[in-house]
Amino acid sequence: MRTILVIDDNHAVHVALDVLFSLADLRVLSAESPDEGLQLLERETIDLVIQDMNFTADTTSGEEGIALFRTIRDRFPDLPIILLTAWTRLESAVALVKAGAADYLGKPWDDHKLMTTVTNLLELGEANRALAQHRDGERRRRQELERQYDLRGVVFADPASERVVSLACHVARADVPVLIAGPNGAGKERIAEIIQANSSVREGPYVTLNCGALPSELIEAELFGAEAGAYTGANKSREGKFEAADGGTLLLDEIGNLPPAGQMKLLRVLETGRFQRLGSNRERQVKVRVIAATNADIPAMIRAGTFREDLYYRLNVIELRVPPLAERRGDILPLAEHFLEGRRRLSDAARGALLRHAWPGNVREMKNAIQRALLLGSADVIDAEELGLAASPPAPRTHDGEPGRDDIEAALQRAGGVMSQAAADLGLSRQALYRRLDKLGIAR
Repeated sequence: MRTILVIDDNHAVHVALDVLFSLADLRVLSAESPDEGLQLLERETIDLVIQDMNFTADTTSGEEGIALFRTIRDRFPDLPIILLTAWTRLESAVALVKAGAADYLGKPWDDHKLMTTVTNLLELGEANRALAQHRDGERRRRQELERQYDLRGVVFADPASERVVSLACHVARADVPVLIAGPNGAGKERIAEIIQANSSVREGPYVTLNCGALPSELIEAELFGAEAGAYTGANKSREGKFEAADGGTLLLDEIGNLPPAGQMKLLRVLETGRFQRLGSNRERQVKVRVIAATNADIPAMIRAGTFREDLYYRLNVIELRVPPLAERRGDILPLAEHFLEGRRRLSDAARGALLRHAWPGNVREMKNAIQRALLLGSADVIDAEELGLAASPPAPRTHDGEPGRDDIEAALQRAGGVMSQAAADLGLSRQALYRRLDKLGIAR
């Protein structure tokens, strides 16, 4: 049972609060002086404190309450404290709330408001403890990944990113092709680097080819090489990417842009390790680990007849999907700090703007926004306007159908701010709702 400690020299206050909280199945402990309250805090497990501001007769300065508050805050920094007084001073209220008080209510109090505040603080405490344990587990897993594998300095904090990075590390030593799917700018190339850095051929060459950056008539020559005279402008023989990557790794980016003739030859070299240069009849043998990346819907291309189904299944022995940044919002602030390189700091408004933005351009858009702010600004702190983020709709529901920002804010409004009611309305546990609030950047 959750326990509330009431520290007040007025016996009637204890009786009233004991009746109010007993209706919510809350245990109440009473202390009529600061010393008695501090002794109970040392002996008992307390979830929340409600304390008066004055304990000596005819005293209205609030100095006794301030001293008690500071002592509790020093000894129990995470314990929520609600201040009650019949002599409310705005200056004192503001100062103490800034110092960490959960709320400051005047006597007589409003039962509904007090109960709502207490309920939310107790739920928040439970959620914070669960969240702290969850984050501690995430941190340990990241540290273990960093200890076992070369992560190439990749920055991530969101569980969705951790899953992709972890899977990339585990499949790195498997001598099979890997297909990395995901939107433009999401970081597919960084995942490919992790695979290469932890593979059995990490000491070999690492060669990349963007199949979408070349005319279709030149892609085959880039992949397989060409003899002199094989095409207009081919004045001398040249090796292709497969020869250059022999004994190492070849990343084929935007594989969906590979023309049909190139698809057929790529399928053959994946199956046999053999190929011919353009304009040559001599077969060459290579051993290359192939990683392919795409932002295209390959199954749709197969149905349209523009991509070979057999090549897709040959490339897709292992598939890694990199989610868009909007679906791994725990990465947003760590990435922003990484791109800042310690040169400037983000204001609270800038951090909020980053968390609210939908990031259609993913990590690439994030990097550009930070670089623009660094170039155009001069103050030590970057404000929201300097980021130059275009207006965008709120981040959509995630792929797993969890509620988005609009759904959560509407539920909170309907519940009058009571988290347990809002969570039930949304079909979530309280802990899940708190995680969603943090992930979407919604103030609690």
